[in-house]
Amino acid sequence: MTNKIFITGGAGYVGSMLVPRLLKDGHSVTVIDLMWFGDDVIDAHPNLKLVKGDIRDQKLLKAEIPGHDVVIHLACISNDPSVDLDPELGRSINLDAFRPLVEISKASGVSRFIYASSSSVYGVKSEPNVSEDMSLEPLTDYSKFKADCEKIIAEYQSDDFTTVTIRPATVCGYSRRQRLDVVVNILSNLAFHKRKITVFGGQQLRPNIHIADMVEAYVVLLNAPKELIAGEIFNAGYENQSVEELALSVRDVMGDDVELVTSPSDDNRSYHISSKKISETLGFVPQHTIRDAIVDMKNALEGGLLPDSLTDDKYFNIKRIQSEKLA
Repeated sequence: MTNKIFITGGAGYVGSMLVPRLLKDGHSVTVIDLMWFGDDVIDAHPNLKLVKGDIRDQKLLKAEIPGHDVVIHLACISNDPSVDLDPELGRSINLDAFRPLVEISKASGVSRFIYASSSSVYGVKSEPNVSEDMSLEPLTDYSKFKADCEKIIAEYQSDDFTTVTIRPATVCGYSRRQRLDVVVNILSNLAFHKRKITVFGGQQLRPNIHIADMVEAYVVLLNAPKELIAGEIFNAGYENQSVEELALSVRDVMGDDVELVTSPSDDNRSYHISSKKISETLGFVPQHTIRDAIVDMKNALEGGLLPDSLTDDKYFNIKRIQSEKLA
């Protein structure tokens, strides 16, 4: 079954890889995005409409959303430092814009709404496997806003409006709209250019997921029978590895000459999630390792796909927000 899909933030890190997959699968796609990181990350396609716009613009949403079957909501200021840089900007996009978006979607006849939350909503847990039924203890504004939006979307679940929330691990790997401010990609970039990476602490656990698997997770939620996902929440990650293990994997791929330095850290928080529910309920099992993501990063760097990757602010969310004087 093909759908008309409306994607907020569709020109972002994950969106720019998800959109081509949906088009390949035969869907029609409308993307709304501020295009802060460039409007050249998605190739033109007869079934693609790109709208340079703001999800806070309710008039625009009311004009564009009707006629779509599915909304996938990816748009946000997408990490803790970027939200902390300008809390009001973060709140306005990540929280205040959310209820109007959901209400307009439902009123417009959208039948399925997929919300991208974050595994950071759990905060720090001592349990080795953090599952979807555990309490939310968000530690930052970014994760608090994500948790607040989860509560909001739960209010709108109904027979004719299927809502589902996904809590992804940190995404890694190459994208047309590359981010180099997430842990695996940071380490890969520094190892490639500097031949030296510094790990602070090292024993902290960090769940990650390859970007190709993240894309597949959205496809699974799009195609799943509504009775399996209605009102549900799913974690999505590959494995919980320590920062030191991630660094060792990076050195293994990038070359033995990469120097690995360990320094003490004030932040010894560990995050670890279980993806058992999405596997058992929907059959989603990641097919790519974190090492695969590092190999993809190396190939992209060697192939010249990421020019000026140490200095160009387009790869770093907080730098782009600062340079655009958005905050």
